[in-house]
Amino acid sequence: MSGAAESAAGRVGEPAEGPVEEPGNGPVDEPGDGELLARVFLTRVVEPGDETGGRWVRELGAREVVARLRAGGRPLPGVSGRRWAGLLARAERADPGRDLAFARDVGARFVYPGTAEWPRQLDDLGDARPVGLWVRGPADLRMWALRSVAVVGARACTEYGAHMAATLAAELAERGWVVVSGGAYGIDGAAHRGALGSGGATVAVLACGVDRPYPRGHTGLITRIAEQGLVIGELPPGDHPTRSRFVLRNRVIAALTRGTVVVEAAHRSGSLVTARAAGRLGRHTMGVPGPATSGRSAGVHELLRRDAVLVTDAAEIVELVGDMGELAPERRGPVLPRDLLQPAARQVLDALPARGTALADGIARDARTTRDDAIARLYELRALGYVERHGEGWKLTRQAVIPADSGSEAS
Repeated sequence: MSGAAESAAGRVGEPAEGPVEEPGNGPVDEPGDGELLARVFLTRVVEPGDETGGRWVRELGAREVVARLRAGGRPLPGVSGRRWAGLLARAERADPGRDLAFARDVGARFVYPGTAEWPRQLDDLGDARPVGLWVRGPADLRMWALRSVAVVGARACTEYGAHMAATLAAELAERGWVVVSGGAYGIDGAAHRGALGSGGATVAVLACGVDRPYPRGHTGLITRIAEQGLVIGELPPGDHPTRSRFVLRNRVIAALTRGTVVVEAAHRSGSLVTARAAGRLGRHTMGVPGPATSGRSAGVHELLRRDAVLVTDAAEIVELVGDMGELAPERRGPVLPRDLLQPAARQVLDALPARGTALADGIARDARTTRDDAIARLYELRALGYVERHGEGWKLTRQAVIPADSGSEAS
């Protein structure tokens, strides 16, 4: 780290005297080195999603909040004396210069509100907005987030769930969409692999420092994502995940993307937190149905019964989150010969009984037409092979009798 950075790091909350090199991005001159250092400092002190801390930053500014924490004294509004003491203890150990230097060594950078790479949709989180994000990877986070979809679900997923997540992610990537997930086992990992396998883009949002892949079994996967995509997180280098941090991480996934797809989730799955957060933020919430008897899909089914939209492939997802006109193809069964009949002829055909014969008068009455029109349609249907005449009566041919499992009956 340069001498200027080391000097500035010792007095966070004051404007820097010289340019500070932000890891991976070159000199930072807007909105200023003091802002960069202050926000890096706060990632060590304030927990992700802390709305009280977010309100301080909004009302006082990051540098003033850091100055108050450095000075000690009376607590800022909204916290008890005990909590304030805990924040002061954290502040004593915070060293933004060291964090920036370590981030640079692992190829990470710090992105925060007001800089060019900041995804502005995160501002929808209000006071729960991250003070900044640590980012590993070559891509521009703001540009990637503009066309992104979250694919999340159960860690202990089934083969069906893993297959659906990987397939959806691959199809989305092939359509030019960025797949965002949490890097966890199960559905998250399958989604990341599906996107990477198709040569597409993916972002892993971690609940720990971006320098320490978690879970450890996904070290290779997360390293590959950092090389080909982006690995991001709110916590500074070296910080570890906790249960609450996983839950709070989900709000970033929801806010960053245009919509959230839940593939498999039990009733208490954390992925449902992501979907509900997406709904509160006005994003699209989608669910992939599973077997009605599967407890691992029970949470998805409950979501679908409320506000989520059922999706089965990438085309249906893009129809919701994409631009106007990006419609999924119309889904229908095979075209049957009787589907090609004119409505009037089909109405007469439907008036014939499934078994036995019927007279023209009765057929006309059931078809709600005249006797002459019914007879004209019956002769037309006979030429097409649908009916045959038996004396004064008319009867369906074998061709016209559609098996019950053909799916053509009225429902």
